Formats: sequence, structure tokens, C-alpha cells
Amino acid sequence: MMNKPEYALGQLKNGNQRFLNARSEILPTLRANVLKELADEQNPLAVILGCSDSRVPPEIVFDQGLGTLFVVRVAGNLADRTQIGSIEFAVQEFNCPLVVVLGHSQCGAIKAAFNQLKNPVNVSKSVSFLLESIRPTVEKLQSSFNGINDEGAIADAVRLNVQSSVDRLLVNSPILATKCETGELKVVGAEYLLESGAVEFLED
Repeated sequence: MMNKPEYALGQLKNGNQRFLNARSEILPTLRANVLKELADEQNPLAVILGCSDSRVPPEIVFDQGLGTLFVVRVAGNLADRTQIGSIEFAVQEFNCPLVVVLGHSQCGAIKAAFNQLKNPVNVSKSVSFLLESIRPTVEKLQSSFNGINDEGAIADAVRLNVQSSVDRLLVNSPILATKCETGELKVVGAEYLLESGAVEFLED
């Protein structure tokens, strides 16, 4: 039961509800005996591919303790080769039944990619690579973007970018795709709303 995708997804939804209600269950788990047990092994419930944004720590927003989430974070929650390898490692090594691509409202990487299309500025090669990875998503919405405070276009781009990462995971990882086909794994997208603290799963 605990290694089923539906169970893992339910645990994350319940945890986000506790977070919203300020009824966290994380702190009581942080005891010496728990730390000792986790030093020997881990059995994470889910893998989170999230954005590096400091306002979106997955363990807190899902109210999950140590050893519960295998978290991969990168600006723009992109599914490139290194991120895919990390996710495959967790799924194979720990039998994680769930992968969540977690974007968030008002994503700075999305805004920067939009602005780079409209008004290009000099950035480092590494930042340029990051923005180019997001470029295909924002190009689809470029005509409707009217500036840095265009919340509508940014919100659409955040969700589209999340779905793009979900698609990349399944297209570029035969391991993940096969496990999804057999029902061992579920890969879903979600958006964290900075304004409220709620996580909206895109499948719902």
C-alpha cells in the first residue's frame, strides 16, 4: 500500500493541508532515534522535481519529515539530463512510486525567460543555457506577454513549463515511462501558489 502512487499522492495532499492549517507534524519527528535510523537507510515516499526558489521548500509545503522526500531542485524546475538521472536513481534505488514536478506562481526563471525574449540582455553562459531551456515554453505565449507584471501570461507559462517537464521525463526516460505503463509509478505536475501556500495538482 505504501509503495503505491495513489498513497504517496494522498500523503502529499494531506501534508499540504496541514501546512495550510498551520498544523505541521514535521518537528515531532526530528528526534535522535529518527536521525540514527535514517543514517543507515532511506525510503522516500516521493521524488520532487522543484524550483530552487527559496520560498518553495518541498519538505515544508508538503509537511514531510526527514527521509520522506527525494528532492531535486533547479531554477525553473527543468527536466534536463542531470535531473532525469537523479530521478531515475531515486525511482530505481528506493522504489519511489511518485514523481511530482512542482512549479510555483510568479516564477522568477519564467519571468526572466520572457524578458530575455522581449528585451535581451547580456547574461552568463550558464544563465543563458538555463533561459534557453525555458525558451520553448515562453515562446508559445510570447505574443500575450505585456511585461514583468503580466500575471496572466506568467501563470499560463508556469503551468505549461511544468507540463513540459513532465513530458520530458516520460519521453527521455524509458525507465520512468515503463514504470508508469505498469502502474508502479505516477508522474504528475503541480503548482505551488505563493500567495496562499496551496499546492494545486494539474491532474485534478
